[in-house]
Amino acid sequence: MMIKKQAVLVIIAFFSFLRAGLAQQAEINKGVWVTVFSQKKVLYSKKAVTDLIALCKEAKINEIYLQVYQSGKAYYDSVILDNLKYTEIRKTAKVDTIDFLLRQAKDNNIKVFAWVNLLSLGQNEEADIVKKFGRSILTRDQYLRPSGRQNPLESDKYYLREEQYFLEPGDSRVARFLIAIVEEIVKRYPLFSGVHLDYVRYPMTVPFIPGSKFSKFGLSYGYGEKNIEHFSSVTGIDPLVGLKTDKGFSLWDNWRRQQITSLVRRIHKHLKEKYPQMLVSCAVIPSAERAYTSLFQDWPFWLEEGIVDYVVLMNYSPDQQLTKEIVTSSLAQRQKAKVFVGIGLFLFKDNPDVFQEQYQIIKGLNPDGVTFFSCDDLTPEVIAYLKNADLKN
Repeated sequence: MMIKKQAVLVIIAFFSFLRAGLAQQAEINKGVWVTVFSQKKVLYSKKAVTDLIALCKEAKINEIYLQVYQSGKAYYDSVILDNLKYTEIRKTAKVDTIDFLLRQAKDNNIKVFAWVNLLSLGQNEEADIVKKFGRSILTRDQYLRPSGRQNPLESDKYYLREEQYFLEPGDSRVARFLIAIVEEIVKRYPLFSGVHLDYVRYPMTVPFIPGSKFSKFGLSYGYGEKNIEHFSSVTGIDPLVGLKTDKGFSLWDNWRRQQITSLVRRIHKHLKEKYPQMLVSCAVIPSAERAYTSLFQDWPFWLEEGIVDYVVLMNYSPDQQLTKEIVTSSLAQRQKAKVFVGIGLFLFKDNPDVFQEQYQIIKGLNPDGVTFFSCDDLTPEVIAYLKNADLKN
């Protein structure tokens, strides 16, 4: 009888272990974006940091994307940028809350990424890089206007475009400046797990056009002064007036695509050589075709080449079928890196059931992780759901 009883206990223990293993396998990596304009004011007090860590633990979130450079402004301890925002934070919190957050996160096995808005300056015409180099540093459309609506044409009433200033990635001064910023951040805060690059693309327009061949039907960017000069010197073609053949259109589109990719490659190479443990992730447009043809953000190639550790799809849509199709297509791009899926929680404030359905759809497609935008929208209802969501069949 004793032997039988022991056998039964062994069997029970085995199946308990198996269930625990399956539950652990079902867990999915979760991240959250924390903006500098968060209502929770995460960077402005130690209590807000402690609350964020507690929230992440409760919701089983193990990655934080902490915005530290936005609209050309430093929200971290910078010596190469105007650090007025950081000074305000330090004065209010009486401590460097980034240091405090990084230590708290490490103690709780949570990775923290330095979220950097690379090419967007928002509406900041007085950004340090503009003061240093002048407005020639900005990218322009085919009518030589910076992004926004400063001097609209009659045709602009038919278009929407991001009302933000964007830097020209085809200008070598831009790459050097941005690499210096990334270097300063990781050197000052070595406890960051990596950097999270955002706005690594040209400005977005609606409707969007699939390449320069269709420029007369919409807006397109990349016509920054230095970018035009460099392209013309290499190809002998002026992209403003000299694009007349499919070959020419292809040359110009590929050129712009290469400028974006080169920026990512250089940042990745720089970090990995000096800080090999640092990860590089990028927030990307979820539709690979649109990203490639109209924003010149060839993130599938970045995955293929291994110049990012993973991308995070900004898949902000309440349309479940569209979400399924885009995520399925995007996950097929996985090469040497990972694909996380971003969920726009702000879309589901009044529809928690729709959020839960989308989460389960995405989880069922087996991504490498999900990321929520943003921490302000992690309501008690969402947190309660996420505590046990991965244990459901």
